[in-house]
Amino acid sequence: MKILFAGDDWVGSNARSLADGFRRAGHEVIVVDTTSVTLPRRLSPPWFYAKATGRRAPSAVGAVHTELDRIARDFAPDMLLAFKAVHLDQPRLLATPARLHVHYSPDDVANPENISPEYLAYEAQWDLVVTTKRHNVPELRRRDVRAALFVSSAYDPAWHHPSARRATRRHLLGFIGVNRPDRRELIVDLARRYGRELAVYGPGWRRVPPLRRSPALVRGPVYGQRFSDAVSSITANLVLLNSDNRDTHTCRSFEIPAAGGLFVGERTDEHAELLTDGVECFLYSDEAELHDILERCARAPELAETVAEAGYHRIVDGGHTYADRAREIVHALG
Repeated sequence: MKILFAGDDWVGSNARSLADGFRRAGHEVIVVDTTSVTLPRRLSPPWFYAKATGRRAPSAVGAVHTELDRIARDFAPDMLLAFKAVHLDQPRLLATPARLHVHYSPDDVANPENISPEYLAYEAQWDLVVTTKRHNVPELRRRDVRAALFVSSAYDPAWHHPSARRATRRHLLGFIGVNRPDRRELIVDLARRYGRELAVYGPGWRRVPPLRRSPALVRGPVYGQRFSDAVSSITANLVLLNSDNRDTHTCRSFEIPAAGGLFVGERTDEHAELLTDGVECFLYSDEAELHDILERCARAPELAETVAEAGYHRIVDGGHTYADRAREIVHALG
């Protein structure tokens, strides 16, 4: 199948991983980068426009569509796959010459942050809407989409794999992810309790005053290979969910064990189905249970390594790459 793929194409992005997943699954893929629309370069004209108006710069949107139209004329794709393209021109996307038009969202499509009024106005015209949130499927059907498909998140073997450590120090616990209000109190409490034993990577954490004052290691985001490098220096890798997306699993649910890290995450039905608690991961329901897990890891690091290895094999042997998800999407299209 020939696929024209519209999505953010920076190293470590889920969109790039999915595009490469379709290629690994045997399809011919051409990617048009949408980063200029979704994440315009700081202090660029589209950045100033977005800050001033709260909308995406028409010049950036138009440039993406011009490129899509140009490639579609020569490439004659069987499928246009748009990765969270809610800020692009929906009629123009749907008019792009292709037999199938598929929209993929890695986030909760009932969360206003992940949709737009124009997207909602044209959502029902997509041939298939793909979501990584199981609860979105009945919600999408109530919104009269033609077809809705749930696929789990995934990992990218190009980035998520066991990595040699780049430092002598090993942290007892760590978290890799965005600073969000529903995570901040827990991370700050962990910094106060564990100090130098905690490592935190991700956007926004260095702006949290209690973390700046703590002895914890606090760094910016890590993408691509650097993600697995960070995992290698942490004994217990926290998998925290996004309450605004009503997460019951996330991409980290696959990426952490695929990188050889010990998965320590919130107890949900999907996490319990994915990995066996106490054998392939450690799940917790409250902070007291989390601290008990961390104390066990500190007392018995060999147990932590055994569980991490079992989790690694469960994920990498279980069909959870982006190529596997690409096959699921193509299968659903008939």
